[in-house]
Amino acid sequence: MIIKCPYCGPRDVIEFTYQGDATRKRPDPASIDQNAWNSYVFDRTNPSGPHREFWLHTGGCRQHLLVTRDMATHTISSAVFARDTASGGRP
Repeated sequence: MIIKCPYCGPRDVIEFTYQGDATRKRPDPASIDQNAWNSYVFDRTNPSGPHREFWLHTGGCRQHLLVTRDMATHTISSAVFARDTASGGRP
């Protein structure tokens, strides 16, 4: 896969480290709801189609990116700095 870093340009995926799903919502840190925390830590979806993810450009500018990738074809439709998104990629 080629990820187009907004700073460094197109780079091979080997320069990046996957940082996780950008659509997951963390429970309130003060929450004692064990089911909510278990769900946040352990439950994962396997969506088909476009999906937002966090990636770190470890072999380049060391910036966190918000990448939109099609989970079926691995086609990357966008890559932007995570800091530039108002909610860090979360809806």
